[in-house]
Amino acid sequence: MDEKDLELLRILENNSRLSAEEIATMTILTPAEVEVRIHALEDAGVIRKYTTVINWEMAGNGEVASIIELKVNPERDFGYDRIAERLSRFRQVKTLRLMTGTYDLQLLVTGKNMQEVSRFVSEHVAPMDRIRETATHIIMKSYKENGNVLFEQQEAERLPYSF
Repeated sequence: MDEKDLELLRILENNSRLSAEEIATMTILTPAEVEVRIHALEDAGVIRKYTTVINWEMAGNGEVASIIELKVNPERDFGYDRIAERLSRFRQVKTLRLMTGTYDLQLLVTGKNMQEVSRFVSEHVAPMDRIRETATHIIMKSYKENGNVLFEQQEAERLPYSF
């Protein structure tokens, strides 16, 4: 992977719907080179998926999102990998990260309501081997997700200028 690939990835991360021609005008690559590089990055597993950022609050799906923090006893020879693999199988778990700090793992979990999230944690997550402690934080409102602002930004008001 070279600097051109990194530039291409940054462009795609910002807007994956751009055509090869549009990307070519933003770089020093030709449209054919853009397509070849994108396919190579897909085949190598660097580009994993193309997705859409949705403001679910505006869409009105009514789901509750929570951040669940876990203290975990790591497993000999495997560390946190096996417990993370087990947790990642649950459809409720949208994001799973190994973290530094007080807690080891952080999950982003969704459910129909707070009771469903609570039930998921108490029935499926907390009883798992190696989980020592959980902390659940209900997300009340999201202002920015993955670099995307989720609220309408007001235009800056121009102040009158005179001498």
